[in-house]
Amino acid sequence: MEPLVVSGKLDSLSAIAQYVLAAASAAGLDKKAGYKLRLAIDEVATNIVMHGYDEAGLEGDITIKAEISPQRLTISLEDRAIPYDPTCHQEPDCLDLPLQERQIGGLGVFLALDGVDQFDYEFIGGCNRNIFTINLGAST
Repeated sequence: MEPLVVSGKLDSLSAIAQYVLAAASAAGLDKKAGYKLRLAIDEVATNIVMHGYDEAGLEGDITIKAEISPQRLTISLEDRAIPYDPTCHQEPDCLDLPLQERQIGGLGVFLALDGVDQFDYEFIGGCNRNIFTINLGAST
């Protein structure tokens, strides 16, 4: 699929979601797997916009690319916001607590990365690259 470049703004999230769902469909993912992938990418894209660009006082774009092979669907998000590696995000230790005793926030990245078969992060040449992989033919 051709890459899509969108503004690093909240109103670009729907275009990213549409791109992800189109890629999932082209790769033959079922609706459940496509939804999990869209949710994972939406969580990271939202963090890029809100924390990487807005809170840092920066403006920029997000490039989304999908690569489909017989074995896997790989989607990457690239941005020039402040560096942030979601793989360094600690797994929440409050999962066994009742909801009313948990602090708000902190589960988004954990749940997002749990919804894909593989997640990788790179920071190269001033560019964050978040890479989401779904193995085809296997349920996630």
